[in-house]
Amino acid sequence: QVQLVESGGGLVQPGGSLKLSCAASGTIFSINTMGWYRQTPGKPRELVATISSRGTTNYADSVKARFTISRDNTKTAVYLQMNSLNPEDTAVYYCNLETTKVRTYTYWGQGTQVTVSS
Repeated sequence: QVQLVESGGGLVQPGGSLKLSCAASGTIFSINTMGWYRQTPGKPRELVATISSRGTTNYADSVKARFTISRDNTKTAVYLQMNSLNPEDTAVYYCNLETTKVRTYTYWGQGTQVTVSS
């Protein structure tokens, strides 16, 4: 029932910027954590950044000082501002939502391709 719709991926030159957006819909418990993960061929999916409904953030070491995660609790949306992109950031980026109400539920978006290349 919960759906995550992503947008903002694309091709960008090294040193450039992109902003990813993800909007959640459906029956969602208000206390939740949303975030972004990324995956490249042959590698497991890895955490990029998360943000709780109260604004607590966590970042992977590789993106600290370059990426900023934010959210809009009214719309249950999450954003990822990516600056100073490099080819190592190339991956499929997935939106994630995790919520706990008696049990923990995890939801994923379809993924959006980010390619950093000259």
